[in-house]
Amino acid sequence: MLKSIFAMIKGSPSESPNPRQLEIATAALFAEVVKADNQSDEREISTLKQLINEHFDLSQEELDNVVSVADARSDDAVDLVQFTHALNEGMSAEDKESIMLGLWRVAYADNTLDPHEEYIIRKIADLLYIPHSRFIKTKLTAKPEQ
Repeated sequence: MLKSIFAMIKGSPSESPNPRQLEIATAALFAEVVKADNQSDEREISTLKQLINEHFDLSQEELDNVVSVADARSDDAVDLVQFTHALNEGMSAEDKESIMLGLWRVAYADNTLDPHEEYIIRKIADLLYIPHSRFIKTKLTAKPEQ
């Protein structure tokens, strides 16, 4: 019964999955970090786009579409599980760690780390089953030199 309820919420079973599911899920997680401090900074958005393009090598049109869809899904999301589930299903541990590094780069793009940004990244790390040592390592790697 729960599966049928989940299928109803997620969409009809006859719908084909979005071929850009990983890209959208990743961009949505990056968007969550951008929105975490309630200040949308152009440097963070630019970093988000750059990272999505580096990870997935998209055309400009595909990149704009993925970012737009991800932003809308991020706005509508009740939790992060729908995004992290896609990454857990479709990425290796190394790929997820690379995404974690990207999350930190988005957070540090405006040269400040807001506590809300760190909190959301910690939640994402837990949902992606990233060990705490890797969480800290990616944070230190992404931190800009002072």
